[in-house]
Amino acid sequence: MINPWFSLFLASFMEVCWTYSLKALSMQRIKEIAWAHSLGQPTLLLPVLPLLAYVAFGLANVIFLSQAMRSIPTATAYSAWMALAVVGIKLVDVLYLKQPFSWLSVFYTSLIIVGVLGLRRLE
Repeated sequence: MINPWFSLFLASFMEVCWTYSLKALSMQRIKEIAWAHSLGQPTLLLPVLPLLAYVAFGLANVIFLSQAMRSIPTATAYSAWMALAVVGIKLVDVLYLKQPFSWLSVFYTSLIIVGVLGLRRLE
């Protein structure tokens, strides 16, 4: 069995991936696919990839989080999972999507992390 904290980290990583697959998802583009003609040209099915990623990352997220919650108290596991996901999403926004960096944002994100570390110490 995977270490519960590593499982929690994987769940948070899957949550970050799930979030960005949701951001990339366009139901309108999926509705516009001419399915009969697309099977011969796989590149026309590219709008479906974010939907498949959304489902896969969502399932993996739930599986890893449920494994972690078997050993870690629920409130601690949930808050750590969310804190790691928030940090991951913020890192992707700033480093990859080139969103503006703010020290105030770092400060408030740090407060979340301190709160999670405090909960972990209470275990």
